[in-house]
Amino acid sequence: MRLFEGTPFDRPPRCEKCDQLEDECICPPDPPFRIPPEQQTARLSIEKRKKGKRVTVIRGLSAEGNDLPELLKQIKDRCGAGGTLKDEDLEIQGEQLDRVRETLQQMGFKVKG
Repeated sequence: MRLFEGTPFDRPPRCEKCDQLEDECICPPDPPFRIPPEQQTARLSIEKRKKGKRVTVIRGLSAEGNDLPELLKQIKDRCGAGGTLKDEDLEIQGEQLDRVRETLQQMGFKVKG
């Protein structure tokens, strides 16, 4: 006789939705957690980089509640400029403050700066 025989710890884990074994479960994964844009505030600023180049920086959006790479792609397409994601900051090449502000407001974000 095993130590946990007949207890819930002895049974293999099952899916909570379909009650199949976890290895046999075909349920789709839960969608990732997203914070609605109306509940977030993006802070915009322009910063100077090496050799006098300027970038528009977007701060205040958390990586856990947003799809930052997809958001960056949409903003870059709208501005027609390059950009990158550093930590949780989105950087767009050039002084794109007005275009970025307009784009974020159309998406539903609150904007400061």
